[in-house]
Amino acid sequence: MDAEDIKRRMIQQMQQESQEQAEEEYIRAQIEAQKKAILRKILDADARERLARIRMANLHNAEFIENQLIRLYQMGRISEQIDDRKFQILVKNLIPRRRDIKIRRI
Repeated sequence: MDAEDIKRRMIQQMQQESQEQAEEEYIRAQIEAQKKAILRKILDADARERLARIRMANLHNAEFIENQLIRLYQMGRISEQIDDRKFQILVKNLIPRRRDIKIRRI
């Protein structure tokens, strides 16, 4: 093996990795587009706005809420568009409340 063979193999490997990354990114983009389409279908504008604010505050909670909404929609448990008031109630039920810890000094 000479330097040219090694260089050629490394270039081929890098091209293959680049192609695989592009394919993965394309698949992720497709999934994200499908999620957005479903959420647009089941949430009204105000509820989508509230979800966007939740996303800015806590990405993990927003993704959890989105996944739960999509799951409920796919199971047929959501049949009509959810307005902001219903969305607030749903979020309160989905996200567990934090317990406030109070320390009393004796």
